[in-house]
Amino acid sequence: MLKPHEALDRAENLVSQAIKAGADAADAVYVCDASTEVQVRLGALEDVARSEGEEIGLRVFVGQRSATISSSSLNPSILANLVSRAIDMAKEAPEDQYAGLASQDRLLKGDVPDLDVDDGQDPDPALLRAAALECEDAARAVAGVTNSEGAGASAARSIFALATSHGFAGVKSSTGYGLSASVLAGEGDAKERDYDWRSARYLADLDSAAAIGRRAGARAVKRVNPGSVKSGSMPVVFDPRVGSSLVGHLLGAISGSSIARKTSFLLDANGTALFDSSLSVIDDPLRPRGLSSRGFDGEGLPTARRSIIENGVLTGWLMESASARQLGLQPTGHASRGVSGAPGVSTSNLHLEGGSGSVADLIRDIKYGVYVHELVGQGVNLVTGDYSRGAAGFLILDGEIAGPVSEFTIAGNLKDMFAAMVAADDLEFIRSSNVPTLRIDGMMIASA
Repeated sequence: MLKPHEALDRAENLVSQAIKAGADAADAVYVCDASTEVQVRLGALEDVARSEGEEIGLRVFVGQRSATISSSSLNPSILANLVSRAIDMAKEAPEDQYAGLASQDRLLKGDVPDLDVDDGQDPDPALLRAAALECEDAARAVAGVTNSEGAGASAARSIFALATSHGFAGVKSSTGYGLSASVLAGEGDAKERDYDWRSARYLADLDSAAAIGRRAGARAVKRVNPGSVKSGSMPVVFDPRVGSSLVGHLLGAISGSSIARKTSFLLDANGTALFDSSLSVIDDPLRPRGLSSRGFDGEGLPTARRSIIENGVLTGWLMESASARQLGLQPTGHASRGVSGAPGVSTSNLHLEGGSGSVADLIRDIKYGVYVHELVGQGVNLVTGDYSRGAAGFLILDGEIAGPVSEFTIAGNLKDMFAAMVAADDLEFIRSSNVPTLRIDGMMIASA
């Protein structure tokens, strides 16, 4: 793996070659990922894998025409051919009046913020194996667990470098660690599976292996012998590990490209109240040790904390430069990049805040409803906002979580769901996107 400054040199050199070869503008992205993963099952080592890969991508502009090309080889002769092919491709591409690099005056100036996302470690596989074994042992020790799909521990390091022909050069090096377990409870055809996992930038920040395993085991046991739920309109409570998907649908609907193409159910929602006034959705890319922290976006613009929903009100779209130009607006510092294709948009360290009261308070007045801890299927239409997904979870009876239920469908419309959303106060920052337990009344439930 290259050192960060070496990675940035490669990106800058490729951009320089493209300009010398006749491109009017160019940018280059270098990405390298190295990881070690250990898998165990039933107390025995099952697999140890080490992977390392690097790619470099070049985007060139010839007038209003552009092309992107990438390579997994950094051989100088191959990169020279990469440059010439990219320029030839750009000359044959259709013109796009909105194409181009980000405006130079909006680029990040000065040093890239240090967000403390690299702990400098490279753990020995033996340490990962011990953590995975401890995690699985704790899960299998839970009364009622009858089998295991295994546990895994991983350690990774990544480097992302971006250089542009109009003055930006930045690099980010980060580490990441993960630990998970998946076990089964019950017997015969009545077996149920569940899991738990955690990830962190610093190895020291990772939750204990035993705690992760115990949660996985307890969740599996609780799912045994599921019943059915009545069909009808009722309150639905979303566990935090699935509730974050609701905010994900919001982000898809407010991306600049969706708005520019007029393919969003929120086309006319800018500046309007979508959520209860107590709730806000915050994007915080500068959070130290955050799982998605970044000091610059995929076009070299500075990032900043932003309220996407502020006191219930949508504050604007998420835009990279091309969609911003098409909409007559300014990019928002949310561009995301890979080594191929044009930039898209993404958020960093997203969370929903403003919840109040415990989970017990949230469900106390529910006579009959469901608590959802698993969602399946992709039945979400971001053009209309229609929402329909398979689910599993638990009944809520007279304000208490009761027995498990499965094979039912929840349905509604995202606009109505956002407006009806109520949150508890159990927000934890353990994922890239975090929400507390969420309640939405009036959703339609259909039993299989």
